[in-house]
Amino acid sequence: QVQLVESGGGSVQPGGSLRLSCAASGSIFSINTMAWYRQAPGKQRELVASITSGSGTNYAPSVKGRFTISRDNAKNTMYLQMNSLKPEDTAVYYCNVGGRKTAGSPFPSFYWGQGAQVTVSS
Repeated sequence: QVQLVESGGGSVQPGGSLRLSCAASGSIFSINTMAWYRQAPGKQRELVASITSGSGTNYAPSVKGRFTISRDNAKNTMYLQMNSLKPEDTAVYYCNVGGRKTAGSPFPSFYWGQGAQVTVSS
């Protein structure tokens, strides 16, 4: 069973920084895309940032220039460095990993972390 363990959430004041980590473990053949999503109360889950195995990245316009996504393929771990945090960044952040369970799997499977609460308030 594949598990994603998130860490690094917490509470900060506006303008502060946090770094989220997501470590993947268990039975998986390969990991392709890693991504961070977030969901605020009463709102739909939205894509924050994603990174491919080739380190190509994409960011939501609301976080571009403030957040940085990265990955360590050897450790099957990804990170989200969040700087200049704003109150509107308050949400539960979820990591998501897409990959093949085995070499023969025709389609990828997707896994979710347990979520990390990020609260930005004064």
